[in-house]
Amino acid sequence: MIVITRNGKTTVITGWRAWLIGIVVFAVATTLLALFAFLALGVALTVTMLLFIAVPVAIGVALIASAFRPRA
Repeated sequence: MIVITRNGKTTVITGWRAWLIGIVVFAVATTLLALFAFLALGVALTVTMLLFIAVPVAIGVALIASAFRPRA
């Protein structure tokens, strides 16, 4: 049973219509939750892969730069 009150007027939805609305709301909420989870996972993987590539490249560039630096 779904009870909706708007502007002082109460509407009661029962039976198969209430089940249908509940299933649709559940499906939409589950889909949105899954999309946000996949988005968060994608962002985490992207940042991790960037760090795994950028940190060794930065170390390599620093080593090469120090090798070509004139000795004082």
